[in-house]
Amino acid sequence: MAVLSHLEPENVWKHFEAITRVPRPSKKEDKIIEFLLNFAKEHNLNAKRDDIGNVLISKPASPGYENRKTVVLQSHMDMVCEKNKDVDIDFDNDPIQPVIDGNWVKAKGTTLGADDGIGMAVEMALLESGDIEHPPLECLFTVDEETGLTGAFALESGFFEGKILINLDSEDEGEIFIGCAGGIDTNARFTYKKKDVPDDQVAILLEVEGLRGGHSGDEIHKGWGNSNKILNRFLKQARENYKIRLHEFDGGNKRNAIPREAHAIITLKEKHAESIKADYKAFAKTIKAENGKREPNMKFTASDADMPDFVIDKDTQKNLENALYACPHGVHTWSPDIEDMVETSTNLASVKYVDDNQIEIVTSQRSSLESGKKDISAMVASVFELADADIQHSDGYPGWAPDPDSEILRVSEKSYKNLFGKEPIVRAIHAGLECGLFLEKYPYLDMISIGPTIKNAHTPEEQIDIKTVQMWWDHVLDTLKNIPEA
Repeated sequence: MAVLSHLEPENVWKHFEAITRVPRPSKKEDKIIEFLLNFAKEHNLNAKRDDIGNVLISKPASPGYENRKTVVLQSHMDMVCEKNKDVDIDFDNDPIQPVIDGNWVKAKGTTLGADDGIGMAVEMALLESGDIEHPPLECLFTVDEETGLTGAFALESGFFEGKILINLDSEDEGEIFIGCAGGIDTNARFTYKKKDVPDDQVAILLEVEGLRGGHSGDEIHKGWGNSNKILNRFLKQARENYKIRLHEFDGGNKRNAIPREAHAIITLKEKHAESIKADYKAFAKTIKAENGKREPNMKFTASDADMPDFVIDKDTQKNLENALYACPHGVHTWSPDIEDMVETSTNLASVKYVDDNQIEIVTSQRSSLESGKKDISAMVASVFELADADIQHSDGYPGWAPDPDSEILRVSEKSYKNLFGKEPIVRAIHAGLECGLFLEKYPYLDMISIGPTIKNAHTPEEQIDIKTVQMWWDHVLDTLKNIPEA
């Protein structure tokens, strides 16, 4: 049953709701690729896909706009798949369930996928339309933006022809983005030895949950809690006070999301079991006081657990806890040139057991400076190298340097002012966009990024402001209507 069909603009929400029914986790985009190619076939539009899975659907100009410059509209197909612990969903096969909550559209206990399903929906609405004035359009849908920018990396020169690109993947209505940060992942692996659990010990499960989480680019400056840092803070204290042994530490899921939940299974002497539970309760009170209104829903639980069949060796446990404690997280530097803009940051994203005797820590660094990106990555790597972990860096991706003289920026600024009677905010974004990679293959591109207001992306609290979708849609249409002649 349609939930969003009565919202405006109706054609955009219709396509967005259809997209929510198509599973599209990162690196598993086969179903959404087929969905797009079938859509193009049904509407007699030229479409092609490349080897990696990127799709391009083209549409000729509307009458009278044949001599205008071709515009590439771009969004990504994949979505971050996060859910609350009590939600049963198979992201590979099940649809997202959108709901309307006042002025917002959300999902039932999961990420909504408005990042960037709403961008896809705008492209589809334009491609389907028969009465909208527009120049020649090339609608580009890329794969795997969220976990590696794989589609943008693999995009070959000549896949599209337009020299103007409008990225539809930003999340603040009324803001026009003309630059973004570059990024790199720094991952560490600890190899541990399994040790027998001493006979006089009991097991305790420690949990922290209910944190805000959020996008590690857009929201890293807000000071929200990191579940990995918080839980490890207690573990380090407990090791020193009670000589606890660690069986399991699991926290966070996505490299580009601030971790919301973490848990650990520890063992300790039975005589200390009630004391450590009391300490954890006191610790919770301290953390809540430190965070105040920033984290109103955080929850701490200490409960009895089944006895594990092993604990990790003492040296690895100590190295792991010390490294997590010392590892930086959050804003590293602010831009000296752009007010209130983060220049460099790092996210301690996840701690996971990856096989029988290894623990992997995933961190992600961002910077608008290439030198800053390298520096913060080296800083994080140094912490884990001192703790005797093996380090691996991703290839990274480049930033997008702002061009204040951009022609499409001038067109879009004028359009926004004419529509809404106020100046848009023009700025760069700390989050990573695919635009920097596009410039490597298409150095002549003139680009901007615009979008509606999306909050809490990459978390089950993701929500999109309904009224801003209409404003954004009007802005896109008016900008296209005023594209200059070739």
